[in-house]
Amino acid sequence: MSEKSTQTHPWGPGVASGVGSMPGGDAREAVKTVTGSLEALPYLPELPARGPGADMIGRTAGMLVELYAHVEPSGWRISDRPGRDTRRARSWLGEDLDALEEFTQGYQGALKVSAVGPWTLAASLELRGGEAALGDPGACRDLTASLAEGVRAHLAEVRRRVPGAEVVLQLDEPSLTPVLRGSVRTASGYRTHAAVDRGVVEGALRALVEAADGPVVVHSCAPAVPFGLLRRAGVTGISFDLSLLTESEEEAIGEAVEGGTALLIGAVPGTDTPLSDPAGSVGGVRTLWRRLGLSPGALAESVVITPSCGLAGASPGYARAALAHCVRAARWLADNPE
Repeated sequence: MSEKSTQTHPWGPGVASGVGSMPGGDAREAVKTVTGSLEALPYLPELPARGPGADMIGRTAGMLVELYAHVEPSGWRISDRPGRDTRRARSWLGEDLDALEEFTQGYQGALKVSAVGPWTLAASLELRGGEAALGDPGACRDLTASLAEGVRAHLAEVRRRVPGAEVVLQLDEPSLTPVLRGSVRTASGYRTHAAVDRGVVEGALRALVEAADGPVVVHSCAPAVPFGLLRRAGVTGISFDLSLLTESEEEAIGEAVEGGTALLIGAVPGTDTPLSDPAGSVGGVRTLWRRLGLSPGALAESVVITPSCGLAGASPGYARAALAHCVRAARWLADNPE
């Protein structure tokens, strides 16, 4: 395989980042850890341990425009008006942004923020009857439009608070493959929602890319990431767990890299475990690159090293160590591409 083009990414070569969540409930401590560990591609952490509204679905539900949600025993459900759950989600996001602003004074460079993508949101948010919005095409369209407006406002707020940043939007889409395969279960658990047409899925993702008006990364720590579909939707990068990759996906990965798509590769475990040396952590990345027949010189330009998924389930000490390890591993890969 030969490279045809190299897209300019808002971060440099040999860079590491995180995925999203961090342990604990202290926004200042989490942001301080992230910004102190990651000089080139820090991110706004999520702290789901605080409870509903700080989880990824609740945080994104709080961003929606003219759509609201509240917590039921079964999960988040769309509401007629904003209630305490919406207010709590927005309050926590405000705290997170205050901490981000505090610890990024004078920062210049790429900065990543997250929201749940339209399809995972549709699979997770219930309509008033208790079924997922995914089963109603009109509800999916409304949700995508509301999310696009909410994301646009959120990104504008981050740019206002951190004026030197080039903000990168990460859309979390762990349910994307089940949506495409028709394997998302209905409320009863006895049936599944019909597979959504790939063109419709791609169109909704493209609407979010356009709303972001800047670089967009799609993250999924689920198996069988649809690399080709995401590339066609216009994303800047694709974030995935290296341990879940299969040989059948390699051709699509190679095509994505040749087209200029960045790979954010989850190569470091996301929960407490003894960490190998940096070379051992990214050996699989280099092996993949060789199998694809890609130029070693393009490796550090195209790849960002991350934990395999969010760090919410890790101890605070391990979360700090994992981010630092990602940084060392990325540098090692840049210095030793062959």
